[in-house]
Amino acid sequence: MNKKKYSTFNTSSSPFHLAVIGSGPAGFYTAYRVLKEHPNTLVDMYEALPIPFGLVRYGVAPDHPEVKNVQNRFEEVAKDSRFTFIGNVKYGEDLTLKDLKLQYDAIVFSYGAGQEKTLGIRNENEPIKNIFSARAFVVIGQGNVALDVSRILLTDIVELSKTDITEYALETLKNSQIRNVIIIGRRGPLQVSFTAKELREMMNLPNTKFYTDFELIKNELSTNVDIISKDRPLKRLMQILEKGMENTSGYKSWSLKFLRSPDEFIAHENDDPSRPKYVRAVRFHINRLEGPLENRIAVPTGEMEELETGLVLKSVGYKSIPLEGLSFDENKGIVPNHKGKILDNDNNEQPGLYVAGWLKRGPQGVIATTMYDAYETAEVIVSDIKQDKPMLSNDTFKYGSKVIIPILHQRGIRTVSYKDWKKIEEKENEAGRAKHKPREKFGRVEDAMQVLDT
Repeated sequence: MNKKKYSTFNTSSSPFHLAVIGSGPAGFYTAYRVLKEHPNTLVDMYEALPIPFGLVRYGVAPDHPEVKNVQNRFEEVAKDSRFTFIGNVKYGEDLTLKDLKLQYDAIVFSYGAGQEKTLGIRNENEPIKNIFSARAFVVIGQGNVALDVSRILLTDIVELSKTDITEYALETLKNSQIRNVIIIGRRGPLQVSFTAKELREMMNLPNTKFYTDFELIKNELSTNVDIISKDRPLKRLMQILEKGMENTSGYKSWSLKFLRSPDEFIAHENDDPSRPKYVRAVRFHINRLEGPLENRIAVPTGEMEELETGLVLKSVGYKSIPLEGLSFDENKGIVPNHKGKILDNDNNEQPGLYVAGWLKRGPQGVIATTMYDAYETAEVIVSDIKQDKPMLSNDTFKYGSKVIIPILHQRGIRTVSYKDWKKIEEKENEAGRAKHKPREKFGRVEDAMQVLDT
């Protein structure tokens, strides 16, 4: 049997060509570490959007500017002469794995989790619309994103206007009548996914009352004292919840509702099929918890509850999607790997193919978690280079983006360089200065690309 031929890399001669797919924190941290630990490397980063930074730009709440400071580290990477950013290029459509294998020694996939998880309820995909003028707002899910969204909805407009929230979002919030936000989870208070910082911020919202099932919380605290005392993050969360029970005054309110799983969205009655339907309520199963504390599962009791609302937000997490040429674990929503080295369907390591970030471990953790995860992948790459392990097939010399960019142009793809991105960013900053805010972000790719035509 003919064995597949893979190239090895000679560290004493030509530079090591590394392609990174995705320009979020995982991609940048991996690039940073490889460039630091193996100077004879050229990194080309491909991004589907014309704008870099992924969740740092699109997934951090506008009132958390300190979290976005990591962008400064990424800026330093981008200034490195060994680094090239190529935006507005979609892997799997504009660029194939075959293209990349011919011009790179290795590829890191770090394109994140771009698809939302579904609730799996019967009419989830029906065209029922939501109305922003509603006074009540239901958030399904009890993670940090749910709290971020709820906090923004209840934050004073004057305070929000000082952030980089987009103008169209600000206008929508100005015109909303939302005064009450209900955050709903299928399990109990000891199983929430949000962290102390985000919970404390919710409790500190001015003029905002907090409601919950206080008896349920008191019961959970009293019956699980030993377990809670040994879990510092959980103990801190419960202390904040206890203290929050004192927040009983204000013209706005938010609440945590536990032991509820959505069953169905209910729309307003509408006899005219040409008119859109709007959500009126959500029907929930009432649950009970079974099993040990560390692995409690929610089981329907048979009872139901209907909660009236004018707007529903699903915040139950994200999932990665499989792309051409990669094995994929549908259950875990990740590319199978060992410390970042991609495995095939038979659990064999794939030479020269690596993964980082949410695509590697699933959509969980904060930016610091992603940093350590990316560093692990980078260290495996550098170790493989130094040990002269097999990389991608084809023994010909690699040219990286010097060959790939002309190919993309021949295919009619308009690539965006980092210099182009800085032009877009300056336009955003300029618009922001006029409104006394950090920046006014473009909400559409078309608008950002138009900057490059002027």
